[in-house]
Amino acid sequence: MTALEFNNLVQNIAQTLRPVAMNLTRDVDDAKDLVQETMLKALTNREKFKSGTNLKAWLYTIMRNTFINNYNKVIKRSSNVDSADYLQYLNTDENYITQNKGTATFVMNDINKAIANLSEEHRTPFMMYYVGYKYLEIADKLQIPIGTVKNRIHIARKELKQALKVYRQDA
Repeated sequence: MTALEFNNLVQNIAQTLRPVAMNLTRDVDDAKDLVQETMLKALTNREKFKSGTNLKAWLYTIMRNTFINNYNKVIKRSSNVDSADYLQYLNTDENYITQNKGTATFVMNDINKAIANLSEEHRTPFMMYYVGYKYLEIADKLQIPIGTVKNRIHIARKELKQALKVYRQDA
């Protein structure tokens, strides 16, 4: 396949890439950029395409991988830790830093009391889920529908959130 034939085939298939790009990015401009970047990669890596294979699938794969790579770059950039809160400890002597385990004890006592105050029908599935049981396993052990298990765990979480609202960070 000549370079001209390859370019023409890629250009013809480009129109079918746009709806998929739109589905991936959920933004018109980002979708256009994704299709353009896919086309650029396809044309610059023409020698990697094997004649007789599915060109459309090859282009979709390039586009999907490009989208994933761009997404990962954005996530990596936006997940930087703000170290300004920790600068105060930079020049301090470690002997002056203490930990107050009493606070943690009070918190755990409050959590345990809140769990104990849950009704038995909510506490049992919640604790089973907490220790690692899956919804289906809880439903089988308690012989109740899986929807009931999910509902009871949801209600237990809501009641615990209400009982422990004093510990909320944004409060």
